[in-house]
Amino acid sequence: MARRFWLGDTMVAYYFLLPAVIGFAIFTAIPLIASLCISFYDWNTLSDPKYIGLGNYLKIFTNDPIFMTALKNTFWYAVGVVPFSIALGLGAALLLNQQIIGIAFWRTIYFMPVMTSTVAISLVWKWLYNPEVGLINVLLREIGVQEPPTWLTSVTWALPSIIIVTIWKTIGYNMVIFLAGLQNIAKDLYEAAEIDGSGKWNGFWYITLPLLRPTTFFITVISVIHSFQVFGYALVMTEGGPGVATNTLVLYIYQQGFKFFNMGYASAIAWVLFIILLVFTLIQTYVNHRREAANA
Repeated sequence: MARRFWLGDTMVAYYFLLPAVIGFAIFTAIPLIASLCISFYDWNTLSDPKYIGLGNYLKIFTNDPIFMTALKNTFWYAVGVVPFSIALGLGAALLLNQQIIGIAFWRTIYFMPVMTSTVAISLVWKWLYNPEVGLINVLLREIGVQEPPTWLTSVTWALPSIIIVTIWKTIGYNMVIFLAGLQNIAKDLYEAAEIDGSGKWNGFWYITLPLLRPTTFFITVISVIHSFQVFGYALVMTEGGPGVATNTLVLYIYQQGFKFFNMGYASAIAWVLFIILLVFTLIQTYVNHRREAANA
């Protein structure tokens, strides 16, 4: 009888899981396997696919300078976004972890950009960056800058412009995660440190940062993955230009797949991106485990 009830409960659980499993299979697992298979073909979606083996992968690393440019742009984008968004998110979390009037309001203000559409943000900032009538250059001229940057139309400034927008949008997300980590730190630790004569800086350096290490690890991994998947800002604000100055890996995948209809080649680039992110995540996980073991 007990076994029958156990089987009944198990089947009910499976029934509840079934919609999620079906959705995962249809929208994730099957497309993932299909893209891996397609990456070994030359296919323009109109004619029959032609098997070329590793041809697409060989082309990526031997005969496609645009891919290497997109990889470099994506790398520098991640280098610009990740450390600053993490540092500013931590700073905002420390400020908003205090008992001050209107704390809920300020937390909401910081988090609002996260909830705003990427397209909407890109369009607003595209206007702000307008070299003639954009608010940024208008203010720069008011303070005496005679020739302010042309921002999105400048090879030098286009990528930093997108980096600035991304940092502004992601600070709120990192802030919320850091806030959760800060509120899990026992107040007794800080009180004991104060009794021992430790200042706030030592409390931050020797209590806050070490206990936030798992949170920082999570945010770093997620931030790098999101940075290497940047698409919307580059598409809406610059379309990869000027030239290929802001062309990123995911934007290049989109161009190859849906602009030039090189589905096999686009799938191969997507899998190269997946391998890059997998290797980075494994390395960072290994380093984090070694650090945790050393501190245990």
